[in-house]
Amino acid sequence: MQLSVSGMTCADCAQHVEGSLKGVAGVSDVTVSYPQGTASLRAESGVAVESLNAALPKRYRVTTLQRQDTGTSTPSANVPTIKAPSFDPGQPVRVAVIGSGGAAMAAALKAADSGAQVTLIERGVIGGTCVNIGCVPSKIMIRAAHVAHLRRASPFDGGIEAIEPTIDRAKLLIQQQARVDELRHAKYEGILDGHPAITVLRGEARFKDGNSLVVTLSDGGERTVAFDRCLIATGASPAVPPIAGLKQTPFWTSTEALVSETIPRRLAVIGSSVVALELAQAFARLGSQVAILARHTLFFREDPVIGEAVTAAFHAEGIEVLEHTQASHVAYTNGEFVLTTEHGEVHADRLLVATGRVHNTRGLALEAAGVAINAQGAIVIDKGMRTSSPHIYAAGDCTDQPQFVYVAAAAGTRAAINMTGGEATLDLTAMPAVVFTEPQVATVGLSEAEAHLKGIETETRTLTLDNVPRALVNFDTHGFIKMVAEVGSGRLIGVQAVAAEGGEIIQSAALALRAGMTVQDLADQLFPYLTMVEGLKLCAQTFFKDVKQLSCCAG
Repeated sequence: MQLSVSGMTCADCAQHVEGSLKGVAGVSDVTVSYPQGTASLRAESGVAVESLNAALPKRYRVTTLQRQDTGTSTPSANVPTIKAPSFDPGQPVRVAVIGSGGAAMAAALKAADSGAQVTLIERGVIGGTCVNIGCVPSKIMIRAAHVAHLRRASPFDGGIEAIEPTIDRAKLLIQQQARVDELRHAKYEGILDGHPAITVLRGEARFKDGNSLVVTLSDGGERTVAFDRCLIATGASPAVPPIAGLKQTPFWTSTEALVSETIPRRLAVIGSSVVALELAQAFARLGSQVAILARHTLFFREDPVIGEAVTAAFHAEGIEVLEHTQASHVAYTNGEFVLTTEHGEVHADRLLVATGRVHNTRGLALEAAGVAINAQGAIVIDKGMRTSSPHIYAAGDCTDQPQFVYVAAAAGTRAAINMTGGEATLDLTAMPAVVFTEPQVATVGLSEAEAHLKGIETETRTLTLDNVPRALVNFDTHGFIKMVAEVGSGRLIGVQAVAAEGGEIIQSAALALRAGMTVQDLADQLFPYLTMVEGLKLCAQTFFKDVKQLSCCAG
């Protein structure tokens, strides 16, 4: 049985997946490849993919690509085998790109610069999620909310008079959308318009077969686009959970919340991770009374100390966090939402649903091109962004990659290199992630629990921010920095931070991981004083000494 494996980020992951699969009854001869993102094994009849996935930790999933019987490979029923066509080296490679977001743009530009003739197909607004309805507008709103919060309350209120700000959301929205429009034109539309090797088609694409697309044009009619190589970069959309009554109400996803011209008096938020918590705090700081319904705890997939710290910070701002709470029914009557939960009713003027995102893979007719998806609807790719069809690639949120725009862009660039004759892979071992709550949540590498799942013995240290001089002079010591190191070698394998400017701190940690530094190496580095990133040095020093006994900037 030949399988595609999603969720692996390093060679250790491959070993862990291999060990788990070997433990399944009826399975033998297991070999897992991290670079290819595949697993090959012998399985007795009756062994199903579901039983293999049940044996794996939740972060890993396998999908059948083809089954091997008596030494002969036959295609899966849903995944025909298609041989990659060769192209004339004297002619430009024809590359089709479906989408226009971070992955699509990076791929289109790189492919064009490598001599390809690119056709980019977009069914909606050029620029994708990040610039239009995601990263850019949300961070503008979060920053405005931060300014409002500082005017209302700060550690310096004793010497600087605090005032209750007047919030004019309509004017804030005009400012927000103007910057969105500006960036979309400068970084997307203007670049595409001026590139002679890229043709933009407005319409919706679907695969006709393994070598061509049919595009239903926005202004009417259809066009067939033949390609030598194709990149699928269609992104993802907000998920809507199956809660009774929800679809009959005017609930918000992040898309609607970010363009609301008003700040509701009462806002209920269903969700417990990035988008839910960023927007919950922003609306609270702009004047909403916010209640968060978390199915488990906040950031329950992360180290528990992260969720505990953010929950405490939210409580301090008057944000209600209802842990282990699910809505079983949602109703909307007379301008009010009523959410029925196991702990009683929650009433709100607006409801924001932010429970994750679903991959935009429906409607593409992937089966016509032999492109496999996993159980969650994500396109399965290897480390070179190749799908199960050898000349079709995918990148970004429509795949099983982490859903970050910088991952998408990096994947798009590498896909373009591979589509035009190169060989590039994407290593996510030292991938930093940031949540723009306050304090910010920033992580890189492995948590303590993840390391243990991989069989790595760890030593950890947690530094509270009252040990960081910059935090002390800011009169803001909420949060911590935690380091995870490998026992014996002292190699740094993970950092988690809940801190002001955590996003600025974590990149230094990512570089340290990438360089294979030990905590001793990090403790010996020079860090400028007074900075928040000096907390990394201080945390590293706690592996060897009591930093409370050091002078302010002791080396």
